[in-house]
Amino acid sequence: MSGLPAIPLLINLGCSVLGLLATALLIPAFRQHFIAARLYGIDLNKTSKEQIPEAQGVISGVVFLIILFCFIPVPFLHCWAEEQCITFPHDVFVQLIGALLAICCMIFLGFADDVLNLRWRHKLLLPTMASLPLLMVYFTNFGNTTIVVPKPLRYFLGLHLDLGILYYAYMGMLAVFCTNAINILAGINGIEAGQSLVIALSIIIFNLVELNGDYKDDHIFSLYFMIPFFFTTLGLLYNNWYPSRAFVGDTFCYFAGMTFAVVGILGHFSKTMMLFFIPQTLNFLYSVPQLFHIIPCPRHRLPRLDPSTGKLGMSYAKFKTKDLPKLGDLILKVADTFRLVEVNRGIGENGEYTECNNLTVINFAIKLIGPTHERTLTIILLLIQVSGSVFAFLIRYHLVRWFYEV
Repeated sequence: MSGLPAIPLLINLGCSVLGLLATALLIPAFRQHFIAARLYGIDLNKTSKEQIPEAQGVISGVVFLIILFCFIPVPFLHCWAEEQCITFPHDVFVQLIGALLAICCMIFLGFADDVLNLRWRHKLLLPTMASLPLLMVYFTNFGNTTIVVPKPLRYFLGLHLDLGILYYAYMGMLAVFCTNAINILAGINGIEAGQSLVIALSIIIFNLVELNGDYKDDHIFSLYFMIPFFFTTLGLLYNNWYPSRAFVGDTFCYFAGMTFAVVGILGHFSKTMMLFFIPQTLNFLYSVPQLFHIIPCPRHRLPRLDPSTGKLGMSYAKFKTKDLPKLGDLILKVADTFRLVEVNRGIGENGEYTECNNLTVINFAIKLIGPTHERTLTIILLLIQVSGSVFAFLIRYHLVRWFYEV
């Protein structure tokens, strides 16, 4: 990959456009098949009780895999001309195959989750298992676990620090975070596919900007994955947009998260990629008390529809006051003081219950702007995602000078 591989990128783009059409058309074509297999759900934020097929992320995932399986020989076409390829780039080939293996495993495990409805502890374990091929590829091809220490910490740690096995632990946790961060920022039409689309576009723009840099090959590798992902996700979003005709399911959240982890790790820009997850990180931090059951967490935390107005309002977690741990009570008091949470105490016949809004960015947005239409709420949240990407680029190309030499 010494020069810019224009032909492979154009072939990749052409196949991706076909992937967009295939995804957009296959989802309605397979609608009855999924419903017949009892893979359907009812949209809780609609007054109608229409059956909507679930786990449709498996269709966009399969189309994505077909595109890249067919694309595997393309980056190596120059090796057919012997004078242009002195030695076959086995490291790039292994990198490509290992990345596809990790994504393929994640799609399979995500679909198993949609079918079997696994517990949350399994949702943490599955991405860890699927990331093992990815970690092995990194170990065999690169093996570098040394990082450049940020300027404020160099007095204590020096210029470079070898993290050893901790670096592999970090990469494994990165895969877990990416998959679950998208999964917990969900619940309204278009939000999972929409946020993934914005992140993918942000990564593509970053890759294109960096093509003139020292790590061009890494960003070309990332583009090979991000371009098909962007277009297949666009086809999925077309069917998932309000009013949704398909639910993406955990399959898509796992597939998207692992794809981002793959390009971030093997493309050597995991820190930059995490900057594009600023809204997801804020949502995770806001959700921590419920995710770790410090505050009771219901099964569904999506907003609630008011049938009389057709608008979504906040959903609440209701629990007995005496059952709330002291730490949970302290968190609610502090959050209520800063108006981060709406807390209602002394409710119920005997005043023994407390309720608070579910701790998601979606509910927090409704708290700030009031009840709103589902489509409007999705657009607002996607604009927040775009703003997060703009801020990420500001950090990456300007504020980074405070921490690293550029």
